[in-house]
Amino acid sequence: MTEKGHICDNRGNVQDMPYRVHCGCNKLATYDWLKDIPKDHQYDEIIEVRFKNTRKGFYRNIHDIRFNCGDIVAVEASPGHDIGVVSLTGELVLHQLNKYGIEPDSEEIKKAYRKAKDADVDKWKEAIELEHDTMIKSRKISEDLKLDMKIGDVEYQGDRTKAIFYYIASERVDFRELIKVLADSFRVRIEMRQIGARQEAGRIGGIGSCGRELCCASWMTNFVSVTTNAARYQEVSLNPQKLAGQCGKLKCCLNYELTSYLDAQKDFPDRNQELETEDGSAFYQKTDIYRGLYWYGYVKDNVSSIVPVPVERVKEIIRLNKEGKKVKSLIEEGFNKSHKLDFQTDIVKDDLTRFDNQKSRGKRKKKKNKRKPDRS
Repeated sequence: MTEKGHICDNRGNVQDMPYRVHCGCNKLATYDWLKDIPKDHQYDEIIEVRFKNTRKGFYRNIHDIRFNCGDIVAVEASPGHDIGVVSLTGELVLHQLNKYGIEPDSEEIKKAYRKAKDADVDKWKEAIELEHDTMIKSRKISEDLKLDMKIGDVEYQGDRTKAIFYYIASERVDFRELIKVLADSFRVRIEMRQIGARQEAGRIGGIGSCGRELCCASWMTNFVSVTTNAARYQEVSLNPQKLAGQCGKLKCCLNYELTSYLDAQKDFPDRNQELETEDGSAFYQKTDIYRGLYWYGYVKDNVSSIVPVPVERVKEIIRLNKEGKKVKSLIEEGFNKSHKLDFQTDIVKDDLTRFDNQKSRGKRKKKKNKRKPDRS
């Protein structure tokens, strides 16, 4: 059975709907922060409609119908018509068109016919019920044809005249024979659409290691390439299991704070430069970027006894070393070493085992002796 859910509009109305349009699967949702502002026109000329997972489209309101967010509508498709849910109306649609580089007067914007009738919704639900079984059967067919591809999802058009097969392939695939077999098996028009690993993760959805919904499923539309240099600049451990997301690629969030880290390190000195002191050569170990600290040790590749040195002090030592002078100590006088070293994060303070090794508290103080009764 298909998982059921609900959709809600800006007016707080809730409707029972198939799984692919309920609130938990509302991919790439947009908050209409202009909904309370009075409109200059009575009806919306263009509306935004969402379909399964991350697919959205803009449609022209040719019949001047009053659409609200959450309304199920019948829109133009090729061929026939499709069924979707209105996700955005009003002035914010124009901002979305500008964001994606679409002209409001463009002829590529298709038409929104009407609000869906009961017959349209029933046929739409029947199409949704077929999607999972169709995906399983299509995978078996592609395996029998020995095609190096993976069909990750299937989406039926609202009128059940066309089905979109989303697939992943590392190389170019000749699926002409596959289309013939699929058309004969399911009796619909077939459209093959290739997607990447990140797009597949966005369509399927899930919870990331941070505990929140995947960014690619909730708000991201453009995927920028991520390299391991982003982790190196941020002093993140190069552990592939921690750096990879559910798509198997490097996490997109590695790029979020990268520019801030790069800006903070603009004036940092060369890390490979050894510092010459009277106690010997000090070697770089690690960086605390936002606190402006380099950590040095007198034994290379040994972090058991390392010393934090401010970046300005490192610059001064390098300058003195170039003049042929050796400093007495890495840390200049007046530097509060205990302030830099003796700290704990909130995670350490709230650790579940923080009470295990503590000594038992002393016995409770004995109660004071009560007054003896007066026998006189």
